[in-house]
Amino acid sequence: MSLPPQFFANKPLDLLFRPGVEAALFNRCKLGRTLDAVDTYGCDLFFSDIALVVCQQEALEQRFNHLATTSFALSGAYLPDSDEPAMAITPGYAKDHRPAWNQAVLELMVAQDGGRPLASPRWDGKAADTQIFPDRAEALLATFRDAPTPRYLMADSQLYSEAHAAKLKQLGFSTRIPGPRKLVSQVISQALREAPWQPIDDATRSQRLALCHYGMAQRWLIVSSEAALQRAETRVSQAPQRELATVQKQLFHVPAQRFETQESAHAAFSTLVRTWHSHQGATTELTEHQRYTGTGRPSAQTAVQATLWQIRAEVGPEAVAIHRQTHHKSCFVLGTNIATRDLSAEEVIAAYKAQSQVEGGFRFLKAPLFFVSSLFVKKPSRIQGRLMGMTLAVLVYSVAQRRLRQA
Repeated sequence: MSLPPQFFANKPLDLLFRPGVEAALFNRCKLGRTLDAVDTYGCDLFFSDIALVVCQQEALEQRFNHLATTSFALSGAYLPDSDEPAMAITPGYAKDHRPAWNQAVLELMVAQDGGRPLASPRWDGKAADTQIFPDRAEALLATFRDAPTPRYLMADSQLYSEAHAAKLKQLGFSTRIPGPRKLVSQVISQALREAPWQPIDDATRSQRLALCHYGMAQRWLIVSSEAALQRAETRVSQAPQRELATVQKQLFHVPAQRFETQESAHAAFSTLVRTWHSHQGATTELTEHQRYTGTGRPSAQTAVQATLWQIRAEVGPEAVAIHRQTHHKSCFVLGTNIATRDLSAEEVIAAYKAQSQVEGGFRFLKAPLFFVSSLFVKKPSRIQGRLMGMTLAVLVYSVAQRRLRQA
């Protein structure tokens, strides 16, 4: 039931919030009809209309656009054919490793200015960032090209891949280069060997490398900070203790082997040492063993058939390797195709660190006080509307927070 605006005029608050009036204003049936109406209009279109008006009214800067995704748990059973245009609800809540739970994925793109959401599409529960980010980049091509001022896309390493380089090339982007790549490790090692580093602030420094990768002319910024170095020291200091058990197990079997020459014994031990990351062979000792012809206890006249060598070793932590690993893990690489004249190294690093804006929106949605980390709605189309409404709450919260800070 819809109430006329005159109903709210000159009414005391205690009257408006009596149980009977509250039920007349809002109930689950009205919520369901509202979610159906929003889905019919289009959740993305509805949110975009509101976000555009808020952006113009608040005069928000849209130069940097940060992108990320998160998953939400869903209760209940959902028929896959009940809403064909809607997203697919799939089991397997990835964040908590609960295969019995259903999940849906929410994508969020926010402006760095205040963390205000700009777009919040919903995706199937099995959608991965490697699929979502390139699709979003392609959808933004026309928007960024027609924008009156330059706009840049910021995201984590899932944005960067060879398969989608052609789409990224047409955008101004900045992203973290995935760490496992061999080239990234080589770039960091080279930066640690060479100097000078350029200071960004009192605790952060960087080196710049110009290169062409995946057919794109880019700047790669190798970034290191005191906070990252402290975290790396904590992680790397625990590595020798974890590796020690493996090393001791391998050394237990080493004396049981026999080698034909001293060189082959040292070569076998060197091969074993190369598999260790935090230890080195401190001392080695070779023992000669003679093999005689015949059987039984040899006499002085028994001929020697062969001479074999046994190696024993003691190991210890390798300080140089631990130091190198610590500084290597304290670095990460940012890649961007934005020219230096348009965006300095300091601005690129500051923009990437502001990725916490979008993560803050997710924390707000999943906070216990907000109580929406687990959802139950009857239809997938209504779940889409519910997620849009939750993002709308983030929009209101971020605008209110921005006004408070300005005041």
